[in-house]
Amino acid sequence: MATNHLQEIQQYGQSIWIDNLTRDMIQSGELKNLVENQGISGITSNPAIFEKAIANNAIYDADIEAGVRAKLPTYKIYESLVFADIRNAADILRPVYEASNGVDGYVSIEVPPTIAHDTQATVNEARRYFQEIGRENIMIKIPGTESGLPAVEQVIADGINVNVTLLFSVQSYINTAWAYIRGLEKRLAEGKDISKIASVASFFLSRIDSNIDAKIDAKLHRGVDDINLEAKLRAVKGKVAIANAKIAYQEYKKIIESEQWQVLAAKGAKVQRLLWASTSTKDPDYSDVMYVDELIGRDTVNTLPPSTIAACVDHCDVGDRVETKVKEAYQLIESLKDPDINIDINTVMDELLIEGIDKFVQPFKSLMNSLENKVKLLSPV
Repeated sequence: MATNHLQEIQQYGQSIWIDNLTRDMIQSGELKNLVENQGISGITSNPAIFEKAIANNAIYDADIEAGVRAKLPTYKIYESLVFADIRNAADILRPVYEASNGVDGYVSIEVPPTIAHDTQATVNEARRYFQEIGRENIMIKIPGTESGLPAVEQVIADGINVNVTLLFSVQSYINTAWAYIRGLEKRLAEGKDISKIASVASFFLSRIDSNIDAKIDAKLHRGVDDINLEAKLRAVKGKVAIANAKIAYQEYKKIIESEQWQVLAAKGAKVQRLLWASTSTKDPDYSDVMYVDELIGRDTVNTLPPSTIAACVDHCDVGDRVETKVKEAYQLIESLKDPDINIDINTVMDELLIEGIDKFVQPFKSLMNSLENKVKLLSPV
């Protein structure tokens, strides 16, 4: 029998989640098969995923009509569709949640991206989503913005599972980890159980390489006379995201070795795992599974879109690599400061965070517009 590489990856302490959710997957049994037979142990969703799932899919029309008859506003119709899918997916993953003692088996749903910079609105929506969906094994996605992290802290203190999303820089990950720790400490100080709370820190990959590669290509396009300089520039292409992730993992290790964390661990706290996100390779010259193969390691999650899952099943080269070539990773990031390369990684990370929020806001607005049009179409004259 052929090796199932997805299940093989689990042996190294990494969980594979799918970065996609549609009603078709749920109703056809595809999701159940992925969970029961292919080693998928979680799901992430976001506004862009739901726009693709709902906008041009007749499978949702009956529920939209029901919402119209109930005179629900468009936003509430949207929530009724999405919450139903999240509940059904969570039920399919419930056995994984129970078998893993709450480490895996989660479905992630994002608060509206339009409130990414509003701390209190984020807290309020996270609480409402968790209560209304009514499943233990869901994670509320909150962007790791300056306004988002205080919300993460409070929501964790409330006992709600959190997926902190849109992390690009190593420092943003460190800030996220300590927000999680502060939330647990706050909850513990209130005499409440912290053993059932789970969190992941979603660290984005391919968007980093796409941004930096474009800057390198622009330099090469302008022309480089020195062959050594050209080699120096090309050596950076397609390498920064993985190097950045490996450095973040080293910071994770430092955090869980800290005295502060050890106190919480003794009370049953679960580690906040690093989750590798944005893992579909954008450049056809690169391996379509490079963001999988190079970042397999203990206490991590990799969330893959369906195309990357299929590619990994076919040809992932599985090995414990998240702690290999760490010295080279630090050297590569440091090399960006070289005057010949001259790329400010902090500026890149700031750009990506702004773009990342916009990439969720735009499809969210587009989906609301599509739904509004469907509501008009399906409304009685």
